[in-house]
Amino acid sequence: MQQRRPEDLHKALATATCRAMQEAVIYLPADVKRVIAKAAATETNPVAAGEYENITKNIAAAEHLGVPLCQDTGVPVVYLTLPPDVPFSPALYDAVAEGIRQATVRVPLRPNVVDPLSRHNSGDNTGTGMPAVHVRPGDRFLVTVLPKGAGAENVSRIVMLLPSQKEQIEEVVVQTMLIAEGRPCPPVILGVGIGGTFDSAPALAKEALLLPVDRMDTFEQKLCDAVNHLGIGPMGLGGTTTALAVKVKIAACHTASLPVAVNVQCWANRHATVEVNW
Repeated sequence: MQQRRPEDLHKALATATCRAMQEAVIYLPADVKRVIAKAAATETNPVAAGEYENITKNIAAAEHLGVPLCQDTGVPVVYLTLPPDVPFSPALYDAVAEGIRQATVRVPLRPNVVDPLSRHNSGDNTGTGMPAVHVRPGDRFLVTVLPKGAGAENVSRIVMLLPSQKEQIEEVVVQTMLIAEGRPCPPVILGVGIGGTFDSAPALAKEALLLPVDRMDTFEQKLCDAVNHLGIGPMGLGGTTTALAVKVKIAACHTASLPVAVNVQCWANRHATVEVNW
């Protein structure tokens, strides 16, 4: 059996990251396309129905031409699933960054990543320091990318509730969209993180966007219905559907706190997973 070399791991992960980025920004997952089609079929507002027609044409054109769905190709958020035989090391971050650099040129991706203070643009979507990489254990070596556009990310929120305010979770979710209105290019998909700590609740909310959106449990459906009662509709122009889905992830929290985070995503809930073969 041929010995695996570190350089082989670097090349394989970089290649997989580049491919995942390319697939994510061009092809919407099947479950996302299903909820869009369902919303379009039930829309009664003529203006909103026209927006769904535009969205459907946009999806088809991106797939046919092999170009990104949106000019804002987002900031790369990456999830690595590592099996026991893959060592965790800084080299993984380097390989992910290389894959992002490759995708920026090949897809191409708009250079979105800048220094937060100087606003210097790296030009390759990597910036300074480590890329946004989340690592978790698993049976297979996988890279998942979630390109996150600024329009939706900018209206995301975290609220630190008290345990006695549990009934206000729905209010937090609805108020987030009431404040956002049409800015995140609705109809949206909302990831909701409940519990954990101040920093982990938003991480849960973002991870919730990776869950299947064509099925919701009773609580998720209740939150989704409440948001849709706002009538904001596609692109904020009015309509039946403001939220295509609401997905929730929870974690244990302190007895004296109840963090609730809402990560807003536009209709183009872009993400892709690629297995790393090395």
